[in-house]
Amino acid sequence: MSEMENDFKKADDLYDNNELQKAYDLLMKYKEPQKCEVEWRLAKVKRMMAEESHDSQKKKELIYEAFDHVKLALSLDERNFAVHKWYAIILSCVGEYEGTKAKLQNAPLMKEHFEKAIELNPSDATSRHVLGVWCFTFADMGWVTRKLAATLFASPPSSSYEENLFNNIFFYFAQVEPNFYSKNHLFLGKTLLHLKKMDEAKVWLERAVNDNPWKTADDKTAKKEAEELLRKYF
Repeated sequence: MSEMENDFKKADDLYDNNELQKAYDLLMKYKEPQKCEVEWRLAKVKRMMAEESHDSQKKKELIYEAFDHVKLALSLDERNFAVHKWYAIILSCVGEYEGTKAKLQNAPLMKEHFEKAIELNPSDATSRHVLGVWCFTFADMGWVTRKLAATLFASPPSSSYEENLFNNIFFYFAQVEPNFYSKNHLFLGKTLLHLKKMDEAKVWLERAVNDNPWKTADDKTAKKEAEELLRKYF
């Protein structure tokens, strides 16, 4: 393994342990010349920095910087599964600042990139999880949003809890990687609630609260929502 490859692994480990500034500083050693492996990693680090920030303007700046990094990564290598995964994730984050119409217009492209990531690396848990979140979002879409989607598309984005979520995505990764991600447990629990499978829903919501370490803002948000759902339904 080269020094650069070893540093990429170190950066990934730092990211996994939420040591974001250290990961960023290490990656910046390799910023020039442009490298796909650096750019998509910088994108995911800046996206998580945005999640951790309490400054709304800084959050927005970091998301758009992350999007610039991942767009550059895609231009450098379209065959890298991680690029497609993070492009779609960060495009979703950008949509939070551009309104419901933009989010709906971006939805088919997001799904396309998630599916491309899975095609390139079928065993990647995160790609499966985020495609599951996409499916849940459109299965759970409210009436007003559906009407807006119908004005934008001949065939609006749609999904169902049963087909796309429970059978194919969340349940699969809950079994293959049982402690993969707090949010995966949360969305599995929410899906089971919609399917009226209350006993199973309770199990997965409790796992969202108890199974994984509270490392990131995403973990804390997932656990908080799971606790609220447990109080509400059980």
